[in-house]
Amino acid sequence: MKKLAPVFTLFALFLLLGACKSDFNYYYYSKEETEVLSQFLNLPELPDDYTVTFPSHLSNVGLFPRAVERDKAVLGRVIFYDKKLSKDGTVACANCHKQELAFSDDKAFSDGVYDRSTTRNSIALGSVANFSAYYGTDLNGSSAIRFFWDNRAETAAIQSRGSMTNEKEMDMTMHDIATTVEAQPYYAPLFKKAFGSTTVTDELVLEAVANFVNAMGSFQSDFDAEANQSTASYSGNFGNTVYDNDFSGFSAAQNRGKKLYNNNCASCHSGNMGRPVLQLANNGLESNPTDLGVGGITGLNEQKGSFKVPTLRNIALTAPYMHDGRFANLNEVLDFYNTGIQNHPFLHADLKTGNQPKHMNFSESDKTDMIAFLNTLSDEHLLDDKKFSNPFKQ
Repeated sequence: MKKLAPVFTLFALFLLLGACKSDFNYYYYSKEETEVLSQFLNLPELPDDYTVTFPSHLSNVGLFPRAVERDKAVLGRVIFYDKKLSKDGTVACANCHKQELAFSDDKAFSDGVYDRSTTRNSIALGSVANFSAYYGTDLNGSSAIRFFWDNRAETAAIQSRGSMTNEKEMDMTMHDIATTVEAQPYYAPLFKKAFGSTTVTDELVLEAVANFVNAMGSFQSDFDAEANQSTASYSGNFGNTVYDNDFSGFSAAQNRGKKLYNNNCASCHSGNMGRPVLQLANNGLESNPTDLGVGGITGLNEQKGSFKVPTLRNIALTAPYMHDGRFANLNEVLDFYNTGIQNHPFLHADLKTGNQPKHMNFSESDKTDMIAFLNTLSDEHLLDDKKFSNPFKQ
């Protein structure tokens, strides 16, 4: 019997450890909280990990995601998809930012409450490598990229407030948002985990959404895989020069398209598909624009008719294009840059030849090659990443 005792003790220890582990996992939310959450939401037993790890080619050019608090991001995910938080109960943030479209919309102007249409095209959230790495003055200081086409929002929280309270989008006051959140039983467990209390305030709602948005990003495209391989022998900030080289895994057409992009587009949009080079520019859509864009906010003449310069990740998935969705496909965009740029006193210098608008003169084969390259920026992983998906039971 004495010989069996150590074996029995070891067996009992394994059982105890197994039980403790099971109980820990199961009771991340209490049994009562789990019962409430499971009535409404499909959430994992343990919260998803929202840690962002950039591919080395982006880290090597000095881009670093900031830490995201996972319980706040989980709460923000639910708020992002909750239609109850709109005045008529039909619109959530996700209505204008659909995951299967890289968090864009396939309409020029999205549908808001009471069938109202938005004023501008919904920006694709999936066009950004990661929001926390270079968006938001709260995270990245005065040089940070701002939100909205007219760059009026300094942080993700301010951007969320703007959409939730916009009469053409969700048309709520933040007080109404907080009151509605507080009335839904599934929010209390999530607020308790995120903030240590079930108390709901405007600021906490926005902080949770900001954590979810700041966890978003797209960096698992074919372009990223090839850029990693191409830059593997470099260290430190090597600029964009290395991105000019052919990528061994690209087809001839994709490499030709990449070269055309780098020669004609990268000076504004970025060659490494990280932070855009410019924060705003007038690209000559109209010689006398009625939408003043950034200039309508700042009042500066030189910024009237200027808009955010986005990065182009997932661009093949996010038509229609421009701030007003005027171009239905990439062919129309390239045709515009070929012959359609309008003169404007503050047309960006890269789009001018002397005092006249530049003609890019892309041939039909050039356009085919360019589109072949732009398709390498699509990130299929983002489109079905469960931690960014709709958590509500259908």
